[in-house]
Amino acid sequence: MPAKKTTTKRKSEAIVDDDKDSKKVKVSHRSHLKEAGQVLVLGQGDVGQLGLGEDIIERKKPALVSLPEKAVQVIAGGMHTVCLSDTGHVYTFGCNDEGALGRDTSEEGSEMVPGKVTLDEKVIQVSAGDSHTAALTEEGAVYIWGSFRDNNGVIGLLEPMKSSTVPVKVPMTEPVVKIASGNDHLVLVTLEGNLYTCGTAEQGQLGRVPEHFSNRGGRKGLERLLVPQMVKVKGKVHFIDAFCGAYFTFAVSKEGHVYGFGLSNYHQLGTKSTRMCFVPVKLTCFKNSTTSWVDFSGGQHHTLCLDAQGQAYSLGRAEYGRLGLGQGAEEKSEPTPVMGMEPARGVSCGASVSYAVTREGSVYAWGMGTNLQLGTGEEDDEWSPVKMTGKQLENRVVLMASSGGQHTVLLVKDKQDS
Repeated sequence: MPAKKTTTKRKSEAIVDDDKDSKKVKVSHRSHLKEAGQVLVLGQGDVGQLGLGEDIIERKKPALVSLPEKAVQVIAGGMHTVCLSDTGHVYTFGCNDEGALGRDTSEEGSEMVPGKVTLDEKVIQVSAGDSHTAALTEEGAVYIWGSFRDNNGVIGLLEPMKSSTVPVKVPMTEPVVKIASGNDHLVLVTLEGNLYTCGTAEQGQLGRVPEHFSNRGGRKGLERLLVPQMVKVKGKVHFIDAFCGAYFTFAVSKEGHVYGFGLSNYHQLGTKSTRMCFVPVKLTCFKNSTTSWVDFSGGQHHTLCLDAQGQAYSLGRAEYGRLGLGQGAEEKSEPTPVMGMEPARGVSCGASVSYAVTREGSVYAWGMGTNLQLGTGEEDDEWSPVKMTGKQLENRVVLMASSGGQHTVLLVKDKQDS
């Protein structure tokens, strides 16, 4: 084992030395967003996740959030929201019970409006789950705050039973290029093509913890779950991307193979069986010689994926219309085309809702209407994609959408800017 470590070290040092101006590496990945815009929110926000102050706890149509600077990425956690500014600052609002906002909210109502997280390094990507938030810096370091939980409550963040209300550095031996969060787990893709995971393992979402250790690490304890470790796959696999659902993970290799692990009780991983996958499974349902997959997003029990042509697909649980396959559709164990939209540039899921952002800048929504997340103004479920409208969407293009437990956040920019 020690020999392996030193080779990794040498490799990253070589990269660092190539950079003449500074001794540091600057990481990049196709998922790092550069287009700056404004933030819109909709849905239910009784714990401040809309960021509109204490008086406004629901929005039927997208509403503008007042932020001190333009945003390049917006992420909805379970009950909180994270915005990344174009200068690399992180702003948060919403539920702070477990420290997911990463800042002091002792002042009355301060969690209900955007506040800045103190981080000394420039952040280039953020991710968030139910009670945690993570940030990737331009040098490939990762900071995390809040807590991971399992079915019995808090398990801690980097140390057993210890949550953190401020950012703490994740111990990694190699630079990270992409981060993704499930409800209670974090996935890290490194510069060298390795996949690391940490957090809750109960449903197999870490891909590296056997079932008999999945409950709080078994006799090996919580350290086994909370300290990020590499996901091992037979043969050498170079990972270039990873995506999360609530309790499951997708990872894409350099060759374009899609691997999955975690909960698949409604076939949301695209496996033939509904058993949990505690180790990575090469998913044959994504192996179509003409399709290359560019985006994945998972909700509680369903998945959306997007091919290079801009066609969106769905699989998994069908209740409430979250698959977008029309009234009365049943669960799917393989990617099924979602019709009735222009080509998409991105897909995203909330717990039981789905979104597709089109290349021309519209956003379509479908699924459960109960929390007003669809932007229709009604609480009815939608079984097929519906184009979102609203005053704040006029003359604007949508850049991205992200959805949490009861709320949804959009990044938009004015048409004349594009």
